[in-house]
Amino acid sequence: MKAQPAASHYINGAYVEDDRGRSIEVIYPATGEIIANLYSATPNIVERAVRAAGDAQYKWAKLKPVERGRILRRAADTLRERHAQLGRLETLDTGRAIQETLGDPAVAANAMEFFGSAVASFYGDYVDLGGSFGYSRREPLGVCVGIGAWNFPIQIAAMKAAPALAMGNAMVFKPSENTPLSALALAEIFTEAGLPDGLSNVVQGYGDVGEALASHEMVAKVSVTGSVPTGRKVSGVAASKLKHITMELGGKSPVIVFDDADVENAVSGALTANFYANGQVCSNGTRVFLHEGIREPFLEQLTARTKKIRIGDPLDPDTQMGPLINKGQHQRVLDYIAIGRTEGATLLCGGGIPRLQGFDCGLFVEPTVFADATDSMRIAREEIFGPVMTVLSFRHEDDVVRRANDTQFGLAAGVFTRDLSRAHRVIAELQAGTCWINTYNRTPIELPFGGYKHSGIGRENALAALSHYSQLKSVYVETGDVASPY
Repeated sequence: MKAQPAASHYINGAYVEDDRGRSIEVIYPATGEIIANLYSATPNIVERAVRAAGDAQYKWAKLKPVERGRILRRAADTLRERHAQLGRLETLDTGRAIQETLGDPAVAANAMEFFGSAVASFYGDYVDLGGSFGYSRREPLGVCVGIGAWNFPIQIAAMKAAPALAMGNAMVFKPSENTPLSALALAEIFTEAGLPDGLSNVVQGYGDVGEALASHEMVAKVSVTGSVPTGRKVSGVAASKLKHITMELGGKSPVIVFDDADVENAVSGALTANFYANGQVCSNGTRVFLHEGIREPFLEQLTARTKKIRIGDPLDPDTQMGPLINKGQHQRVLDYIAIGRTEGATLLCGGGIPRLQGFDCGLFVEPTVFADATDSMRIAREEIFGPVMTVLSFRHEDDVVRRANDTQFGLAAGVFTRDLSRAHRVIAELQAGTCWINTYNRTPIELPFGGYKHSGIGRENALAALSHYSQLKSVYVETGDVASPY
């Protein structure tokens, strides 16, 4: 089962190789099979990519926004046409079930379509100054760098490239070394759609490549999706050069279920908030705060439905959960499950490694639910990034809000209740940048996405993203004589 691309990198509209770089073995997490061999970018590759972006960006920025948007919308059409091919590639890269990954190209296409259309009406303001006037201009930043995570590779690449390109910037994207393949496919699609060479470049590599890109003098902005430690490191490098940054980082998000919630919907939300993408989602609601008055029916249904989750071959359309991304993450999740047991939480279901015929080397973990947890437990405080749910009990609204906010993170939060006044009141008090009422993990491109506190800086999606990929210029126009005290 091979997925070998033509070369490791995509620069100036063509595949490029430099085998002097450190080897990158792309492993299919379901079997442990090596499906591609790539090379990390050398300093020469990094320089070529940034230079190509810089050379192409000026002419691109001079096009009318509607002309730039037309190319992005053509890319959106191709993404939808190739969803089956791209979804399979995402499954091989990530191990996620194909019933999930078949939808990923459409999410990427939505980003192209939205920003390709929205940018035509995204501009500055006219200000009447009483005889004279002023206006503001939205202008591109220049060369932008995107650094991606491994859970949603093509989505993340598209959600960074689309607003950057729409706004008139050029992009150099470094995918995770764990999932390097679909960003190359996206770069090809851009070229086919008519994007001028040099505007969308992909370079592979480990952390040192990301650091080299973030510190390059020609780079104006760095956008990172990843862990808090990665964000700290890259933002430190970028800040030392006074570059623009967007950081979409980790979380330990709360889901609050009140006693008047619809049990079936609340359980559905909790399952989605913990087990989608094999539990490897930054916004996952891994702390489920459950009102004592609804405890028994909620836990009974939650346990029964969790046990029915189908684990298996990610390429089987009926599979609901695949393996974790690599051996290190697999062991990390197992370690946290052991910690939860030791700390005294009640293991309701899961916690083991399923034995699947034909997938003996697969990195699978059973979907796991702990109950009777306390706020001080590590499983309730630290990001696990795997299929592990922690359920905590509460009685009073004020108390649960305080406990939900007692974390260094602030990416997301959810509230389940039939009382919409309470829902809005609680959401207003939660320290999180992305919130849901009576649902979870819905992230339409039209709404900004990002976090508070250590969960990030800036926003992805919506018009907010265009703001973060542009700079504002103010112009004062004098229509009369110039007054001077000299």
